[in-house]
Amino acid sequence: MSVNGNIARVRVALDAMGGDFGPRETVPGALAALDAHPNLHVTLVGDPDPLAAELSRHDTAHRPIAVVPSEGKIADDEHPIAALRRKPRSSIVTAMQLLRQGEADLVVSVGSTGATMAAAVMTLGLLDGLERPCIGGNFLGLAPNTTLVDLGSNVDCRPSLLLSFAALGVAFSRRRLGIANPRVALLSVGEEAAKGSRQVQESHALFRDSHLNFVGNVEGMDFFTDKADVIVCDGFIGNILIKFAEGLGSALGPYLHRQLAAILPGDAVREVTEALWTTTNLARTMGGPLFGVAGLVMIGHGSSTADGVAGAINTGLLCHRIELAAGFRQELAELRRTGVLEA
Repeated sequence: MSVNGNIARVRVALDAMGGDFGPRETVPGALAALDAHPNLHVTLVGDPDPLAAELSRHDTAHRPIAVVPSEGKIADDEHPIAALRRKPRSSIVTAMQLLRQGEADLVVSVGSTGATMAAAVMTLGLLDGLERPCIGGNFLGLAPNTTLVDLGSNVDCRPSLLLSFAALGVAFSRRRLGIANPRVALLSVGEEAAKGSRQVQESHALFRDSHLNFVGNVEGMDFFTDKADVIVCDGFIGNILIKFAEGLGSALGPYLHRQLAAILPGDAVREVTEALWTTTNLARTMGGPLFGVAGLVMIGHGSSTADGVAGAINTGLLCHRIELAAGFRQELAELRRTGVLEA
């Protein structure tokens, strides 16, 4: 979008208290994103004293950055709904309110995923036809065009929920990855329709009768065989997959370093191990959108350093530019038109 021929400024509300490190990493991450994007404005939402202390360490003169005060943060070990009620002025709630009030174009948080989701649903609401939001995206560098949904937000899902998640995954695949007619598959223990849990078997029939380009079941190795573009499972399995990939990359790095150190120069070994870590840890470096809420919300990894915070902001700017939220609405409207989802 442009205003009088100029690129309109994109306003990001950043939960500056979120994550394992809070302002110590979120503030430098915001400044790095500002350096990379001249059309960006960042509002840091957080407790005034720690924010002021961190900002004093940086040159922020003439930078498009502002502070909106909040009170406290919601930690990972707190129950999200109960914590939102106890802390109505927490950083994540305040950031969501800025988005709802039209004072921001997107929210970015590396804080509690559960709290971010709950705050988004309670403050922004869900898109028509949805019962729950979900998390999805391309999480493996070795399968950069494969979208997995759900990545951990819903551990128990009825077939109808999985179908709505699949539609959101299709919208992401089309808008973000440029795949015109994404192939959709269910993650199972075999390709046959009769294989898998009761959940998968019942979902198979529902997916088959939908408007989606359903190609059947796929197995775990098919993330790398190009059999499907959008792979669907419940969040219990999805979260195990993404954490397994992260752990495997972290474990293989030192192993490969030991094996290659004797035959390759040090710089080459470092490049190999760093590339391995990156390809198995995209979520740590990029973040991803929350699917299905009535607003653009980006969720980053809780252990993100400044680079990860900047990466989540970068991904948010991309999702804003490609109008990802509009794509979500279109896919859900098609499911309602065909009668798969209730109008």
